[in-house]
Amino acid sequence: MAYPNTHNSSYPSKLHYQSQTCFTTGGQTITPVISPKSPARTPEFLHRSQRHLAERRFSLSLISLDKSSELGDPFDSKGLHLNFLVLDLSYNKISGQDLVRWLLPNGCGELRYLSLTSNKVAGDVPVSDCKSLEYLDLSANNFSIGFPSFGDCAYLQHRDLSSNKSSGDVSSCLSVCGKLSYLKLTNNHFTGAIPNLPSGAMQSLYLSGNGFHGVLPSNLSNLCSALVELDLSSNNLSGTVPESFGACSVLELLDISDNNFSGELPIGTFLKLSNLKDLVLSFNAFVGSLPESLSNLTNLETLDVSSNNISGLIPSGICQDPRNSLKMLYLQNNIFTGSIPESLASFGSLENLAILKLGNNSISWSISGELGDCCSLIWLDLNTNFLNGTIPPAMFKQSGKIALALLTGKMYVYIKNDGSKQCHGAWNLLESGGIRQEQLDRISSKHPCNFTRVYRGSTKPTFNHNGSMIFLDLSYNKLDGSIPKELGSTYYLSILNLGHNVLSGPIPPELGGLMYVASLDLSYNSLNGSIPPSLTGLAMLVEIDLSNNHLSGMIPESFPFDTFPDYRFLNNSGLCGYPLPPCGAGSGASLNQHQKSHRRQASLAGSVAMGLQIALRG
Repeated sequence: MAYPNTHNSSYPSKLHYQSQTCFTTGGQTITPVISPKSPARTPEFLHRSQRHLAERRFSLSLISLDKSSELGDPFDSKGLHLNFLVLDLSYNKISGQDLVRWLLPNGCGELRYLSLTSNKVAGDVPVSDCKSLEYLDLSANNFSIGFPSFGDCAYLQHRDLSSNKSSGDVSSCLSVCGKLSYLKLTNNHFTGAIPNLPSGAMQSLYLSGNGFHGVLPSNLSNLCSALVELDLSSNNLSGTVPESFGACSVLELLDISDNNFSGELPIGTFLKLSNLKDLVLSFNAFVGSLPESLSNLTNLETLDVSSNNISGLIPSGICQDPRNSLKMLYLQNNIFTGSIPESLASFGSLENLAILKLGNNSISWSISGELGDCCSLIWLDLNTNFLNGTIPPAMFKQSGKIALALLTGKMYVYIKNDGSKQCHGAWNLLESGGIRQEQLDRISSKHPCNFTRVYRGSTKPTFNHNGSMIFLDLSYNKLDGSIPKELGSTYYLSILNLGHNVLSGPIPPELGGLMYVASLDLSYNSLNGSIPPSLTGLAMLVEIDLSNNHLSGMIPESFPFDTFPDYRFLNNSGLCGYPLPPCGAGSGASLNQHQKSHRRQASLAGSVAMGLQIALRG
């Protein structure tokens, strides 16, 4: 929503609050006498402006408060007796209680736009009489109040209370807001049933990260004639998806992940949503199989049914339609069997596919060199299946040619298991608001697994058209043969996991070209020879595992190898040197060497953390 029109002689054009600040009223300029870093609690220029406006009988319309300002101290309680149309104090450091009441001591008046997002404001929000309010954004603060009552909110269109500490039942507070088109309550502590909503106007509804429970109301479909985005993820909802949802004909985003939904996948309902672009059903208890008809959703860009109990074959038509625009396919942590269908294996026709995650299933397949024809593929996870054969060098022939825009700015976390035999694979989840422990606890598995968060960050790639794969996990399969040297050309690869296979031969020196790799796992194979000195150039490396192979020779003495613990190299009968016993030394040197190892690791902890931070920004 744009700011209201204030081209009226009764209103000044703008107020900026920064080091050199001024505002104008009726063509005249007033300059403050203090900067925002002054210890004074109430800025003097605001007092001066009040006197000036009182003499001139002007009203002050605050258009925006520059985001570079630093309003850290609580304001004085005397208040501002000004008439605002737009009040925008977003992205500052404002803290304290009851700021809104201080700013609006005489009520809202004609206030239409109020934004306090990304501060540290708490207390009450007295907006029940704000009859002219159209836009309200209180997100990313410390409000712990219940859902504020609005009374007459006939003009309210946009309401964002996300990322606070608010709680209570909201089911009866929204029905009178007839023009409300955007509602975001994510990451709070709201409970109860899905609230009653005004019909007709709602376009974007975000209720994720709360404690809403119960089933989806069947009459929700009566309210979705204009609904484009619906996010109910990370709640305690249960039951099934009502067939009446098929009436939401303009819906583009449906995310009901991380709940307790069960039963057969309601594919028939989803097929009626012909405009769907993102369908996210992960971390539930859905059963059944994926039908061939799913390919009829030709606008679908993201399909995520991961971490359910979906079984059967991957449908052969899932990517067969030439109109298909699928970019992200998440099928991991299910019970899929059989082989990868020919339509999906013919990767050359999948121009848009960037993320393919099939890990932790029961798929039998020999990796095809046609993977190298997939000109957008940057994320490939096939861990914990029954893959056999070799790793074809041709799968890396797109390195240096890939353009990356899809993942820019996406939040992600790299998660690996606790190393137990029952829990396989290292895997990754894209996230927007943080991965909650409930999601990890709900992973579909025959055995309980303890997962560890390794790191989290935003992808900020520096390449446009010279990129490569950035995530590759082929662990826990039956792959044999040697590691292809062509793998070293994947310059931007961040995660490489080939552990728990039957790979043989030496570690290719070309892996020293993986300049952005942060995690390298080659453990539990039959690799031989020495550790290539070229790997000492991997400046971003924060985790390595070469254990349980047939490696020999001295471990490189320089960074980053001098930061890793001994268990990352164990069960290689010919390896020696720090952090293992010195070459040529007996077992008597082992204890002393381990003690040095612990001390050295502690002293380098800060360096490793710094390296991790840099790796995330790459």
